[in-house]
Amino acid sequence: MRHVVQQSVVLAAPAEDLFAAYLDPKRHAAITGSSVTISDKPGSKFSAFFGSMTGAMIAVVPQRLIVHSLRSTNFQAGDPDSTVILEFVAERKKGRINLVQIDVPKDALRAVSDGWELYYWTPWRRYLKTLV
Repeated sequence: MRHVVQQSVVLAAPAEDLFAAYLDPKRHAAITGSSVTISDKPGSKFSAFFGSMTGAMIAVVPQRLIVHSLRSTNFQAGDPDSTVILEFVAERKKGRINLVQIDVPKDALRAVSDGWELYYWTPWRRYLKTLV
């Protein structure tokens, strides 16, 4: 059975700025507090949180969609990599990020779901407040 995490969050910045920040290693690191390896090139490596999350970029639709594989050090050896799909949508003067992460191991489902809020959405809100 495939396990899926779905979340949607509205942040206080235009969707195109959120998209650009996720793909920019310096801004991504400023948001999460951890160095990040990321690119918009399909096949390029993705790494975050000191290598505890790794993967590869699958596809990028400029200003709209980011798809990458993801593997956590918390996954078991036999677990497949998960796939993260991030859709960036304008919502008035703010931006909405719609997240779908598929093939999340059952044992990691709660940690992954909670982790997006803890390691991305909450820090991203704090980061955006520093820009005002």
